[in-house]
Amino acid sequence: MRRGPVRRGPIGRGLLTRGAPDRESTGLRTGRAARTGQYLALLAYLVFLAFPFVWLISTAFKPARELGSLHPTWIPENPTLDNFRQAFDEQPLLQAAGNSLVAAVSAALIAVVIATPMAYVMARHRGRLATAATGWVVVSQAFPFVLVIIPLFLILKNLHLINTLWGLILVYVVWSLPFALWMLAGYVRAVPTELEEAAAVDGAGRVRTLVSVVAPLLAPGIVATALFAFITAWNEFFFALVLLKTPEKQTLPVVLTHFLGAEGVADLGPLAAAAFLATLPSLVLFAFIQRRITGGMTAGAVKH
Repeated sequence: MRRGPVRRGPIGRGLLTRGAPDRESTGLRTGRAARTGQYLALLAYLVFLAFPFVWLISTAFKPARELGSLHPTWIPENPTLDNFRQAFDEQPLLQAAGNSLVAAVSAALIAVVIATPMAYVMARHRGRLATAATGWVVVSQAFPFVLVIIPLFLILKNLHLINTLWGLILVYVVWSLPFALWMLAGYVRAVPTELEEAAAVDGAGRVRTLVSVVAPLLAPGIVATALFAFITAWNEFFFALVLLKTPEKQTLPVVLTHFLGAEGVADLGPLAAAAFLATLPSLVLFAFIQRRITGGMTAGAVKH
């Protein structure tokens, strides 16, 4: 006996199709929950990072009476600039900031100039040289400061560079060069090789190709690398403490330690004010160039 086709009514169709919307709604709820968790984790991380800086600003503007209070507050009740005046009166902050600026800018420029052609060779020519350079980058970052300070001091002493800014700049360049090389090599690999081949067809040599074709496309990477080298040199303390003995040549991080007394008691208000001023250059510099760093990564070889 032949059976005809079974027809499903509206109730049957509803039972068959009800599962798909349920799965979609469950997926949407899961996605929203995951996104909310990510935002909460990011907010907690931002609060964790911002807490020391906010407390530093609050302390810098508090008078001495509020600094000694048993019930500290976030917002100063009577904001004052006396801590800043006292900091400039007690220590040569402007001279120290000038020394730090000279050392940081010089180290950043020299490191970028040296690292750019080296990164190009490392990225474009695979072989033992590139492997050795990569190994040097990894190994150099693993060395602690204490392990290298004695031979470094002896070398600089033989070169008569102890207690000089040029000796400190040389140390900063050597110390930041491995990471700068690794960072720029990644940017070079992102540049299409077809552009270099087209330049070679037009008769450009390696140097001309690097200067006229590759270097302009590396502008975001060069800026990011220079920023890294500058911030590293600006905030560095240990090498400057060991290599610079004359107060007139000391950098800003070293001068900040002068606000500590003989028994380790800190002059908290002026110290917070000076530390706040020392932090500003890095923040302002990054605020000005962050858009170029992020936006320039996708720019370059597209011809409009």
